[in-house]
Amino acid sequence: MATEIKNCLILGSAPFKDTQYLEEFLQENPFVICADGGIRLAQACGIQPDLIIGDFDSYREDLPDNVETIRLPEMKDDTDTMAAVKLALSRGYNRFMMAGVLGGRPDHTFANYCVLQYIHSQGAAGQLADENNRIFFLSGGALRLRELEGHTVSVFPFACHSCVVTYEGLLYPLVKAKLYTDVSPMGVSNEIVEKEASVSVTEGNALIMVSMGCGKEQ
Repeated sequence: MATEIKNCLILGSAPFKDTQYLEEFLQENPFVICADGGIRLAQACGIQPDLIIGDFDSYREDLPDNVETIRLPEMKDDTDTMAAVKLALSRGYNRFMMAGVLGGRPDHTFANYCVLQYIHSQGAAGQLADENNRIFFLSGGALRLRELEGHTVSVFPFACHSCVVTYEGLLYPLVKAKLYTDVSPMGVSNEIVEKEASVSVTEGNALIMVSMGCGKEQ
């Protein structure tokens, strides 16, 4: 029997500009959690959150009275985003879209990469998103990339020394090639050239970054 997909959209407090990309996630009718200052992103998009959680060190204004709110201590081990994920997992949610979690403080961005790995370790799926990027964690299996011709894909080993990858439908194809963390950033700036493309990981862990609407850089 197939596992029921239960979607959760987590909104963080990283700076944001264009918010139209959230519409694709809202079509899935997700359970919406604001992690601390993520409530500003919800307000900017006219999104009614289902739950607000955080220590509220980045949001000092009045909280809405009609939304379930969990106040965390300021001195804690988990980030507000990780706390939101753990709560959602405990309530049965298994597919996560996280927005407002990129482009702010680099330490929080890196921590959110770790959150992706944690989601995977719990048997769930997740991605980080902003207006130009989608970031995935993969440890075994394949990520299918459909209808994304012309967009850039970069792949990096994560929390390991190397990973073994296979690319299909990309400008620079690979078959069980090893990427390293300390040799050369070989996984930077590949390009999707077919309607059906994929990145497969057979050894190690990988962060897969899909960039849309971004110019190529050296």
